[in-house]
Amino acid sequence: MTTAEEEIRAAARKRAKSKAAFERDDTALRELFVKWRAAGEGPSDMARWSEMTREWVAKIAPDPSVPPKKRVVRVPRKKPTTDSD
Repeated sequence: MTTAEEEIRAAARKRAKSKAAFERDDTALRELFVKWRAAGEGPSDMARWSEMTREWVAKIAPDPSVPPKKRVVRVPRKKPTTDSD
């Protein structure tokens, strides 16, 4: 193997390990947000403690006492044309 190949393979392995560690820690953080939101902690406090945005925390861990919003799917429809044959 060449030096370039060795360096690139080593960097790729290191990146894969880092990505796996990030995903594991991100999942753990999300679970904690949901757990503590259900216990009554506010998204603003959790955002400040985690250095995330309040909006991101609120999206990950919505208020459990509020019913979920209905999703509305809008389908654009064309007006029918009138043929005057």
